[in-house]
Amino acid sequence: MILHDYWRSSAAYRVRIGLNLKGLAYTSVSHDLTMNEQRDPAYLAKAPQGLVPALEVGGRVLVQSVAILEWLDETYPNPPFLPVDADGRAAVRAMALVIAADIHPVNNLRIANALRSDFGADGATVVAWMQRWMTAGFDALEAMVARDGGDFSYGDAPGLADILLVPQWYNAERYRLDTTPWPRLAAVVDRARALPAFAAAAPERQREAD
Repeated sequence: MILHDYWRSSAAYRVRIGLNLKGLAYTSVSHDLTMNEQRDPAYLAKAPQGLVPALEVGGRVLVQSVAILEWLDETYPNPPFLPVDADGRAAVRAMALVIAADIHPVNNLRIANALRSDFGADGATVVAWMQRWMTAGFDALEAMVARDGGDFSYGDAPGLADILLVPQWYNAERYRLDTTPWPRLAAVVDRARALPAFAAAAPERQREAD
């Protein structure tokens, strides 16, 4: 497996966690997003959106982090990322989508760059923008984890929701968001970060890290 990666990409961070949890070996190929290396024609031929992550496996190139994670879970079912029951799977997917559909799309590097270049936003404005959408998402997730969580976001084993939560929490810390309003999420993140699969995937552990 070849993971097209960038050390500080939260979407790539998710896939690193997923691969580690499944115990799968992979080779990382870094594309520096700050240098627009993901726009190289050779990479665009593999991943037409020019985004990371992409996972090359078995002659195919899989894109979009959640799709990759679900493929991993279907192909390598143990340990599972999703509960066995339909209600549980819906609950976990809803948590994951709060991050993947509602927080991350308006917080990624492309959006931050557009705010600066197209709308004249200064650094403080960009930080306020990031914090606004993370706060809204974390407010909802705190209530969802309070309802369905245990040691982790859903139950007592790490799963899809945690794989997305930990990288988003990393982003919150980068943008100096006060996370004290979400103690349940903080406890889940602490437990997850203590696991080797999560720890090894952390941005600061990647060889390209600044």
